[in-house]
Amino acid sequence: MNAEKGFVYILTNPSFREDWVKIGKSSRPVDIRSKELDNTAVPLPFEIFATLKTSKYERVENLLHKAIDRLTNLRIRQNREFFNVAPSAALDLLKDIAETIDDAEITEYATGNPKSAPRNADADKASAETVSARRPPFEFCMAGVKIGEKVTFDPAKIEVVVADEKHVEYKRRLYTLTAFTKKFMPENRRDKSGAYQGPKYFSYHGKTLTELRLEREGK
Repeated sequence: MNAEKGFVYILTNPSFREDWVKIGKSSRPVDIRSKELDNTAVPLPFEIFATLKTSKYERVENLLHKAIDRLTNLRIRQNREFFNVAPSAALDLLKDIAETIDDAEITEYATGNPKSAPRNADADKASAETVSARRPPFEFCMAGVKIGEKVTFDPAKIEVVVADEKHVEYKRRLYTLTAFTKKFMPENRRDKSGAYQGPKYFSYHGKTLTELRLEREGK
């Protein structure tokens, strides 16, 4: 029996600082949850910045909270879901986690609506689920790279060997692309948020793995 899916959400609020977000989970559609949060405790309604739908939503929320907590002192109050981190940085972390989950569906929002939502009246009836930006986790075959070949970690000019579809080998240790990026990114190029999308930092025959994947997908 398949587990029921739920949502991890990133919410913003016009009455908050631009680098404050609320990150939580819900077993129901996020627009319902955001309306429940609209009370006298906040002057203005919450706005949905992004959601991730998955059967593993409880674990994803926990992983995302931990990832941000590791950046030190970014939780505004302990035991609360408010964080002092830019919404885009929180979304990058969420996307990194989504790459490890088979049923992840990420939807980004603008002015309260999914960015990819159709505009005609009939299509407006479609739920956010049908317009979610769903992409499977990265595998090397998606970029035309074979196991045993070498790719280059561009920020540090390090060559690594593709060990399997999701890992590279370096000095007899296996890493995912994101884990390798976090460990070996030069200090002067580190992102304060700690959020990295691994395939963007590795190249094969002069093109990044992200570029190669998009080319093969026809985008």
